[in-house]
Amino acid sequence: MKIARLRWNSDTGWHGDADLPEANLVLAFGDHDHFHSHACYAELRKRFPKAHIAGCSSSGNVAGTTITDCDVVATAIQLERGTARLVSGKIEPGADLKSMAAGLMKQLQSADLRHVLVLSEGLHANGSEIALGLGVGGTTVTGGLAGDAMRFGSTWVMADAPAQQDQLALLGLYGDIRVKNAYCAGWTDFGAERIVTRSAGNVVFEIDNQPALALYKRYLGDMAAGLPGSGMRFPLNILTDGGGHALIRTLLAVDESAQSLTFAGDVPQGSRCKLMRTNLDTLIESAQTAAQEASPTATDEGLCLIVSCAGRRVVLGQIADEELEQVQRMMGPGIKLAGFYSYGELARITNVPACHLHNQTMSLTTICE
Repeated sequence: MKIARLRWNSDTGWHGDADLPEANLVLAFGDHDHFHSHACYAELRKRFPKAHIAGCSSSGNVAGTTITDCDVVATAIQLERGTARLVSGKIEPGADLKSMAAGLMKQLQSADLRHVLVLSEGLHANGSEIALGLGVGGTTVTGGLAGDAMRFGSTWVMADAPAQQDQLALLGLYGDIRVKNAYCAGWTDFGAERIVTRSAGNVVFEIDNQPALALYKRYLGDMAAGLPGSGMRFPLNILTDGGGHALIRTLLAVDESAQSLTFAGDVPQGSRCKLMRTNLDTLIESAQTAAQEASPTATDEGLCLIVSCAGRRVVLGQIADEELEQVQRMMGPGIKLAGFYSYGELARITNVPACHLHNQTMSLTTICE
């Protein structure tokens, strides 16, 4: 496997490693309007004429142990014993996202399929529904929802064409390659366990038959004045399927009139839930643990794709790059880090093979030959 990294910004244009004209895969992530311009895709296609080109808009880009903003970062990969295939579809209003995701997964099915990377529109698509459709065939799946810094304006996905809005793209990896994946959280429960007594999709109206927003404010105390932003520091932990697994949900918005909470993923009615909190050291320690789980053998060279939550970056603030440094230290110098900050992460749950939507986590996927 050969890897080259290029970066575009408005001051210098494209610059970086020597090109790989024989690359068969390019992963591009951008926090700039240039990412969804025709010129951006045209330049990548010119440099990498044989490659599948996939990517999405971001809330910051991962380039090694550095987090970059207001730019585009492209990682070109030349697989020597593996191949890639890219499929995509337009997310229409009211679309059955579970069926759409399942249909795209079926297009990728093959005896030598090793892993699927997923990139989705990040603002309007229900990531929980997409995750439900990704279990076809039992293949491991990771990825994320496109970001837009903290602007929440529009998100874009690139799939062998100039980036478009309302896109869902799946990238299949085949052949003699090895993929390991893990994710980390670093959050801990606090307070009493409660029941979501009224919800619809990702909107929670009542918890323990009380107005959800009022209950949430009581927990936050003085920090309630900073809602919804302060809610990123206090996500919700939900247990579904009778407590079979836990998922973290980040608060996106509050509705004072309805006394409701809107989260970045479904919160099923009847779920048991608890609020969560953390300290910065625990978040960084969890990244080290995940890197140990996803790390290949010491002699391997390859790529580690990182998809980390935009909210997690906000909580970590100026020390967010310390997470990346821990991952690089555990992976070793032969593994190149690339990725993006997202509006939701797609990954398995520990001891549960199916893909789920996560918030406030960091997903690691190592790809080696």
